[in-house]
Amino acid sequence: MSTFDVAAGAIRRDETVEIVLLLAFAGGYIDAYTWIIHGVLANAQTANVIFLWVHAMGGEWAKALHFVPPILAFAVGIVIAAWLRRVAAERASALSVLLEILFLITIGILHNRLPDLAGTLGISMVAAIQAAMFVKVEGTMCSTVMITGNMRQFIENLFAIVCGGAPLGSLRKSVIFYALCAVFGCGAAAGAFATKTIPDLALGIPVVALLIVLLRCEAPRSQEGK
Repeated sequence: MSTFDVAAGAIRRDETVEIVLLLAFAGGYIDAYTWIIHGVLANAQTANVIFLWVHAMGGEWAKALHFVPPILAFAVGIVIAAWLRRVAAERASALSVLLEILFLITIGILHNRLPDLAGTLGISMVAAIQAAMFVKVEGTMCSTVMITGNMRQFIENLFAIVCGGAPLGSLRKSVIFYALCAVFGCGAAAGAFATKTIPDLALGIPVVALLIVLLRCEAPRSQEGK
């Protein structure tokens, strides 16, 4: 993957703030979509596992089994991401985004005929691929599919700034992680609104966000070829 200079050093294109924020928007959007349409979470497998066992312990086996497919689909998505890293190396990030786009388009087409299979399974695989492939912003660990770790990073950096003696770049990191949390929430709000108002076309919005990510990931490589 090509790199370019950001602030003090070379940053991978797929670790830039622009790309990570777009992915966070898509992550929040997709989670809202799957929760409203299917009653499961595409990204937050912790919640799916909790709901599974809460219903299982109450003897509600049908409700418990409802949360198994997205968990298994997420696992398959992680395997796909690992395979892409092995066979595609520096092109893995861009190829993973292309795969996400193709999955979402396919889900949108099949959704009326096979809603559970196309939605729950397909979107969980999309979420898993994104979670496994995009794990850093400007060299620091982050998540584009949930906000727990990002919120911790924001609070820790802000605390270090307030108490004094914060490492260089703490303010920038704090702002970035706050932005990740905010954009994820905006994505969830947009996903909820679109899913309720234009359910048949709702998945088009994250596809547009991912297309921009794909173009930005490939832009430096295109420029090098000139």
